[in-house]
Amino acid sequence: MFDEFIQFVRALYDEPSAPIPLHAPVMGAPEKEAVAAAIDSTFVSSVGAFVTEFERAIAEFTGAKYAVATVNGTAALHIALLVAGVRPGDLVITQSLSFIATCNAIHYCGADPLFIDVDEHTLGLSPVALQRWLEHHAQRRSEGTYERATGRRIRACVPMHTLGHPADINAIKGICDEWSLTLVEDAAESLGSTVGNTHTGTFGRLGVFSFNGNKVITTGGGGMIVTDDEALAVRAKHLTTTAKKPHPWAFEHDEVGYNYRLPNLNAAFGVAQMSRLSGLLASKREVASRYAQWCAANGWVFVLEPQGARSNYWLNALRLSDRETRDAFLAATNAAGVMTRPLWTPMHRLPMYASGVREPLPATDALVDTLVNIPSSALTGGRS
Repeated sequence: MFDEFIQFVRALYDEPSAPIPLHAPVMGAPEKEAVAAAIDSTFVSSVGAFVTEFERAIAEFTGAKYAVATVNGTAALHIALLVAGVRPGDLVITQSLSFIATCNAIHYCGADPLFIDVDEHTLGLSPVALQRWLEHHAQRRSEGTYERATGRRIRACVPMHTLGHPADINAIKGICDEWSLTLVEDAAESLGSTVGNTHTGTFGRLGVFSFNGNKVITTGGGGMIVTDDEALAVRAKHLTTTAKKPHPWAFEHDEVGYNYRLPNLNAAFGVAQMSRLSGLLASKREVASRYAQWCAANGWVFVLEPQGARSNYWLNALRLSDRETRDAFLAATNAAGVMTRPLWTPMHRLPMYASGVREPLPATDALVDTLVNIPSSALTGGRS
């Protein structure tokens, strides 16, 4: 039943028999040379020139004024929420259709997620559902916005740019401004994605990116906070470096901090990866285009970038008719050595986050039952 798709993917990647991964990193001589240079510098851990250079490169690429490197994307989101003012007992609006790191970072702050449904076209937080929920269930006070039923402060909103496709972020930002909610973008998957001429992660007060091994570019493990607010950037850097006060030799710390620093070795890898980024993005758009053409010709539904946005097409996706077909597709493709995956188990179906549900999430449930990710690696080495 799915043989034609399997044959197409094998032809796309010119691989007649070996397993085809979901998303493989591209790396080679530049990365080896950069890591060797970091080793030769003797700065291999938490400080070094490559950390500074990687932060500068990401800030320049995204158009943010400041960037702060972290050991992974979850750490980046944790610190972003802390500096955004999220405190124990707060509520943070987000989407259930997300990787678990989003909710974990909220929980690290002592806050709880409050789930709003997604838009089936963008896969991201629905501004219509967000506005409706706030009008029916939230209350404005002079000091902020509160949930009427519990009296808890709703401090922030964390939309996710799912699979690299930009959410309807301008509409979400307008609602957050109206309701005095701090917008923190989970842009972990969307490096290279834009709305108009503005990069994802830079619409809110803070945004975060991930450089895990399966992202468009990787540092092995790594994350980045971006912001245009100098005070927030300074505080984020302070917290991620154990809240250590600057001093030539003394170890003085002025608050509880976190050892979330990105090692110089990883940053060196990232600097080399940045030289590939434009080529990788172009190659991934070519992969998406070829999938879209094949699907249109063969009666399959390919998930396209939202209108008015440009996606990095981090992970390409198909919409199938129902869960039974989805499961049959996953079984057949993986048995044939073509890696495919369902979306994450939605957060509201996990026991530790089930209390975040405030109303039905029909679009979330529909997407989880019908959407599958398909091989999305770049076709070239991406060297620009």
